[in-house]
Amino acid sequence: MVHASPKGFRRGMEAFASRDFRRYQAARIMAVLGAQAQSVAVAWQVYSITHRAIDLGYTGLALFLPGLIFLLPAGHAADRFDRRHVILVCYSVQVFCTGALVELARRDTRNILAIYAVLFLIGTGRAFSGPASSALIPHLVPEKHFVNAVTWGGAVFQLANITGPALGGLLYTFPAERFVRESGLEGAGIVYLFTLGTLLWFLALVGTLHVRPGRMEHREISLEVVLAGFRYVWRASVLLGSFSLDLFVVLLGGATALMPIFAHDILHQGPRGLGMLRAAPAVGAVMMSLAMARFPLRRRAGRWLFVCVSIFGAATMVFGFSRLLWLSLLSLAVAGAADTISVIIRGSILQLATPPEMRGRVSAVNSLFIGASNELGEFESGLTAQWWGAVRATVIGGVGALAVAGLWTVFFPGLRKADELTAQSLRAQMLEEEEAQGL
Repeated sequence: MVHASPKGFRRGMEAFASRDFRRYQAARIMAVLGAQAQSVAVAWQVYSITHRAIDLGYTGLALFLPGLIFLLPAGHAADRFDRRHVILVCYSVQVFCTGALVELARRDTRNILAIYAVLFLIGTGRAFSGPASSALIPHLVPEKHFVNAVTWGGAVFQLANITGPALGGLLYTFPAERFVRESGLEGAGIVYLFTLGTLLWFLALVGTLHVRPGRMEHREISLEVVLAGFRYVWRASVLLGSFSLDLFVVLLGGATALMPIFAHDILHQGPRGLGMLRAAPAVGAVMMSLAMARFPLRRRAGRWLFVCVSIFGAATMVFGFSRLLWLSLLSLAVAGAADTISVIIRGSILQLATPPEMRGRVSAVNSLFIGASNELGEFESGLTAQWWGAVRATVIGGVGALAVAGLWTVFFPGLRKADELTAQSLRAQMLEEEEAQGL
């Protein structure tokens, strides 16, 4: 059945009929913009200090470890407290951390351990805000518009990914001598100052949201309650397959941490070239998001998921072999477009296949997998690049992503058979699997 678009909103933009959804996305685009610009500055600053690939890997490790350490309390907090309040507290912590990076840059620190310590605190804030943010989205729009909300959320995220890294590269080379002289900031410090402003904007907008989810989990805290998310994911093969597929594909095929090496040593570009490389996946992603908002995926979601993962692995291999800037940018854009379809499918499965009162804890489990694939993946990339070189590590990672896609179609047939992205369809499939297994 096709639902009419809300009055005043064109087909494909139904989620924007919600005031809170509009405000949250306006806040989110600024926060992601600042975070991406900051990530470019941190990577370039660390690499300029040490010129070692492994140190780029350690930046990812510093961001990942808090997600592992605080996984259980983060998920429980998202279900036990107002998710909006959790987000506000976590981003207030990030304001403090970015202020610390500004001060370190002003002092022109050569101590990368201090930078890692701040990144660990940033990772702590993200560990708690991630599950709360993910579980908040279903409260902002009607369920029938949820997939549209996920699609536009991905578009907003990728739009910030396009401009954030490029803006970070531009600000890093900011030429205003008077500003540098008066503020004592240059390079990374200017980028961090910009990020500080985006975080304050985020806090101001999220504070005006009308939605008040309140407390979803009313049982007293216990080990059984805290671990409920793990048990639910373990029983639901469609969720376990989705989470683990993302983990291993991005863990093996992600090359984000190595981009400073490709920009500097292989493609012979500076910070602006690095910004272009970091933005390229987002260019493909935002174009695909806009297309999917207008022409949403109706059927055979599982099959499309595996096709897109395979394209992602192949595009990663092309990027690894490339010695031409335009070919590197094109391959990254194709990878970003394929990954976007995967993200929309997996994000919809996560929330629609999970009961509202457990979305925080299940989202925390998902955050662990995402953190492992992204931040721990950066550490893996730095380590393998240290052993084999950046090119060989990237190509082998693409091959590994292709292998995982093939294996997961065998290990998780329920994920491959997933059809419509609706709560009714997904939960009915999960019920059939449980009955077949005698659970």
